[in-house]
Amino acid sequence: MEYLNYILLALAVFFLIQRLAPTKGVRQMTTDELKKELNDKNKQYIDVRTPGEYRTRNIRGFKNIPLNQLANRADQLSKEKEVIVICQSGMRSSKASRILKKKGFRQVTNVKGGMSAWK
Repeated sequence: MEYLNYILLALAVFFLIQRLAPTKGVRQMTTDELKKELNDKNKQYIDVRTPGEYRTRNIRGFKNIPLNQLANRADQLSKEKEVIVICQSGMRSSKASRILKKKGFRQVTNVKGGMSAWK
């Protein structure tokens, strides 16, 4: 019975690490790197925060598609262009990146630190 507890604990730790690890194939960028790429018309910029958060403070050029709507609205995005995703801290955009990769998007970038890191 004691071995079973160790196995369950190991599985829980494994799944936690897997959830928090960056998604394979997703590029990570800082807000300073984002500033250099903001005017690139060949990229799509998505803010996955709530509409209220987006209205309060946003970056020009970013389209608001809340995380809870992204899976259903992904068809509004082109799979041929890179998608750059931002949120408040980087957690929701990381989840959004995972969703987009599962939907077949090849070029997905997560902005580390999100709007909290934007100056």
